[in-house]
Amino acid sequence: MSDIPKDALVVIIDGTQGTTYRNRSEDGGLKLRATGDLEPKDLADDGPAGSQPKEQSPGEIDEATFAKQVANHLYKRAQRGDFQHLVLAADPQTLGQIRPSLHKEVTDRLIKEVPKTLTNSPIGDIERSIGAA
Repeated sequence: MSDIPKDALVVIIDGTQGTTYRNRSEDGGLKLRATGDLEPKDLADDGPAGSQPKEQSPGEIDEATFAKQVANHLYKRAQRGDFQHLVLAADPQTLGQIRPSLHKEVTDRLIKEVPKTLTNSPIGDIERSIGAA
């Protein structure tokens, strides 16, 4: 059994890419189906949220910008009523970068965080990791 409700939005990201899933289980389990990809867009034009340490590399700045873009994407989807429950899985650094950018409307729907790199993992591994977290 899983504590992830049917139709929950599951977002798996790292600093450079992500995939969205929906839980399609009818029996209280976890059965994920991919619903879309998340990719950075116009990183040089957008920039990260908040103040950044001067010693950050361009790659780290891009990762922080992508985290902000994902947070904005989730806020727009929350405003449209696209999801009631959210699971967010990301490597610890990306999770730390995205948290401050999440709007209250998103955090109110956040039911689980999984601090683990799961991008490029098979769906079965993702389901086991989320279920065990």
